[in-house]
Amino acid sequence: MIKRVLITDAACEVIDQLRQEHGPLMFHQSGGCCDGSSPMCFPEGELMLNETDVWLGEVHGCGFYMSKDQFEYWQHTQLTVNVVKGRGASFSLEIPLGVRFVIESSLFREEDFKHLTPVKTGRSQ
Repeated sequence: MIKRVLITDAACEVIDQLRQEHGPLMFHQSGGCCDGSSPMCFPEGELMLNETDVWLGEVHGCGFYMSKDQFEYWQHTQLTVNVVKGRGASFSLEIPLGVRFVIESSLFREEDFKHLTPVKTGRSQ
């Protein structure tokens, strides 16, 4: 299976640090509020998910979600969670560390689509 969401080693290091303080974590891809379209990291369960959210997979033990509406635009794209220096303008947990999560993306090839991990609604998770 081809994963819809990947993660860099640098982002994994930040997650490890955040997990020590906050416990289990989750990501939700922002749809344009606050820090643009950045992946936002929350303590698991802090952001209420419902049938309008889809689960795209896990990154370093964290569920990764986005709204169904946004997924319509991103469904042809493999996402990679990375981290860069600088403060974002969001409520994501990494902001006080002086870094922020960002998304890098690449389009799937036509032959990839039959091997993609399936998405699930947020409530089914």
